Amino acid sequence: MNIYRYQFVAACPANGEQIIYRLEIHSRDKVMVEHIKTACALHKRGYHEDIADDLHQRFGGLQIISANHHGVNIESRRGN
Repeated sequence: MNIYRYQFVAACPANGEQIIYRLEIHSRDKVMVEHIKTACALHKRGYHEDIADDLHQRFGGLQIISANHHGVNIESRRGN
């Protein structure tokens, strides 16, 4: 099992506030670091759950993405 952890920033579409996201991918396959960075950089702004759906569609595996949105902690889990 390979575990990849990455932190990135995207703007909240509701008010433009910068949100710091923490992504964790658990995969039996090799995931290229450059692909993780590029996929996350494509999300300049977006809703947490939509970002989680897109990243899971791209990389599969078990994924956990978490962030604090205006005082509310959100954690989305995708995969098995």
